Amino acid sequence: MKKTKKLVTSAMLIALGTAISFVSEWIPFLNLPFGGTVTLASLLPLVLISWMYGIRWGLGSAFVYSLLQMAVGFKTVSSLFLPTSDSYMGAGFAILILLLDYVLAFTSVGIGGAFRNRLSKKWAIVFGSVLGLSLCYLFHVLSGAIFYGAWAEYFFLESAAKDLAISAWVMENFSGTGLAVCYSVIYNGLYMLPEILITALCGYGIAKIPTLKKD
Repeated sequence: MKKTKKLVTSAMLIALGTAISFVSEWIPFLNLPFGGTVTLASLLPLVLISWMYGIRWGLGSAFVYSLLQMAVGFKTVSSLFLPTSDSYMGAGFAILILLLDYVLAFTSVGIGGAFRNRLSKKWAIVFGSVLGLSLCYLFHVLSGAIFYGAWAEYFFLESAAKDLAISAWVMENFSGTGLAVCYSVIYNGLYMLPEILITALCGYGIAKIPTLKKD
């Protein structure tokens, strides 16, 4: 009975996170032009699962979530494998992109329960959110730098970002791999940093619910 409740609760939270991410993509101002969305704390359910049931269970649940994200984003995912698409880079690169941007990025959020036995509920969820989503951000940065670094010059010289003071500084001081990394850090930060903040704040509020307890 206890395991059944655990499975049902995890499934409901995974479904909730998936639904929130799906709805967020339909809100235009939350979406970036080259991919990436500031969601309404869609990853918080994964942090809660890890906090309630432990990191091992949290990582497994987050892995399931990553597969659902690929299913929800099937149009984008499938375009990576189509030679006629602008996103096509070859099957090998496509698999690596999926591994970094989906499987590793979202599964890493399952580490969010790392503080469950070290801090009070409130701060364990807050810092767990920051840790888990920061790892997610790191994998997005790696993917962006490796596979999308070619967009760096366009981003800093021709897109809306060209008017930012940091754009001129980056172009003057970086080139090649360094420029690609800067581009990826800044671009992915445009949605991941707000996401981390929103998730941490929501986690702080949800932690006040008395019925939210560890297993």
